[in-house]
Amino acid sequence: MPTEKEKMIAGELYHGFTDELNADRLRARELMHDYNTSPYGDTTRKQEILSDLLASSNNAHVEAPFRCDYGYNIELGKNVYMNFNCVILDVCKVTIGDNVMFAPNVQIYTAAHPLDAETRISGLEFGTPISIGDDTWIGGNSVVCPGVNIGKRCVIGAGSVVTKDIPDDSLAVGNPARVIRQIDNSERLRKINACMDPLH
Repeated sequence: MPTEKEKMIAGELYHGFTDELNADRLRARELMHDYNTSPYGDTTRKQEILSDLLASSNNAHVEAPFRCDYGYNIELGKNVYMNFNCVILDVCKVTIGDNVMFAPNVQIYTAAHPLDAETRISGLEFGTPISIGDDTWIGGNSVVCPGVNIGKRCVIGAGSVVTKDIPDDSLAVGNPARVIRQIDNSERLRKINACMDPLH
């Protein structure tokens, strides 16, 4: 018989207030308190705390305050940057690729509740994993909803609510977020080359 924690991580209905999960959340909150109150310049201590809190973290820069549910379901790639007040509800796996940037107040929600009231008030809940591809930039006050996969090299406009998958190289904005155009990497290269042109 799976534990409630095993059901949670598998994306099944589970009860969130077992002794084990309560202890896991308390541990995460204590580590976040340490992280959020550590001196700003003490980068060594901050990296140690992130290593204890998260499943993986490779040279991440996370501005305080930062909040999450458990931490052990969050995998950060290389050189991730999160600005102030980011929240990750990680009842399921959250995979964030290399060189991903979060503006302030980005919210990542794997957690969800049943639509029917009887099941919801029984205390059952569930989650669905989220992934964000390499080199993506999420604008301020954006929300990424359960089960969403955002591709590589995407830009999500400020204030967007992402409810569906976003393909690679997309600019998506709005509530709900919609792809308004593809991002042309050749355009980026032309602009870089123009900036380097001494005649400009």
